[in-house]
Amino acid sequence: MSEGIVFFGTPKFAVPALKALILKGEKILLVVTQPDRPKGRGKIIQPPEVKKIAVEYGLPVVQPERIKDEEFIKKLKSLNLEFGVVVAYGKFLPKEILTTAEHGFINLHASLLPKYRGAAPIQWALIKGEKITGVTTMLIDEGLDTGDVLLQKEVQIEDDENTQSLSEKLSLIGAELIVETIDKMRKGIITPLPQKGEPSYAPTLKKEDGRINWRKPARDIFNLIRGTYPWPCAYCFLKNERIKIIRAELIEGLSTPGLILKAKDELIVGTGKGLLKILLIQPEGKKIMTAKEFVCGRKINEGVDSFS
Repeated sequence: MSEGIVFFGTPKFAVPALKALILKGEKILLVVTQPDRPKGRGKIIQPPEVKKIAVEYGLPVVQPERIKDEEFIKKLKSLNLEFGVVVAYGKFLPKEILTTAEHGFINLHASLLPKYRGAAPIQWALIKGEKITGVTTMLIDEGLDTGDVLLQKEVQIEDDENTQSLSEKLSLIGAELIVETIDKMRKGIITPLPQKGEPSYAPTLKKEDGRINWRKPARDIFNLIRGTYPWPCAYCFLKNERIKIIRAELIEGLSTPGLILKAKDELIVGTGKGLLKILLIQPEGKKIMTAKEFVCGRKINEGVDSFS
């Protein structure tokens, strides 16, 4: 009889799920995560967040450079696994791995599948202005998030949320859903169901995806700002200086797209429809600051200068 779980995960998003399984008393036989990578301006080698937690709890960790490494797959086959659990691991798992657990591999995905299949579901849900998102547990097959659905939970998206805050919320709800899924699968009270509805996709964001088009409605730009923070951040240019817009709010009014209407105690910019009040901003090479701090000492001509 099989026993124990192998956990695949890498970033902070995966940490609550691993912790929830540990605290539930699950037997984690192995934690698989991406290799240590250089991070930050100093390019200092850092372990993934999941590795830090695994080490803290004394769990065995492996970090294969190649997911199809023969020795790694041989090790998985020797573990007599009951389940595989995958949360934001970052690589496709081949069939040789998916067949190593008796009851298959369960993936936690941060959307209501089949919506937003792919690597960046939280970002694109915000960019597209969704009001509802959620988390899904599914059985992994060889497609891109195409496996049968096990459980789903809806989550409302608030206007003040960005990728960072929504990710934290979904990771906690998803951790509970993983534990519930495994419990119900053991009891035989979950029936895996094919995904229903029209699929949509959430590819990895590129740096250029953050470029603001001021001709778009204020609501679209507002959503872009939320969905691209903390990376790559929504950005534009002012007199050839690259500027990141970190937080803004919608206000009513009409003006020329990109035109700076106010630049004293507040910073208000025109769009294709409506106005944006900039709250937090980051000039190139500088720290994040309030709009008031940004305009202080700068010569900005209201009604003349524009963001581009």
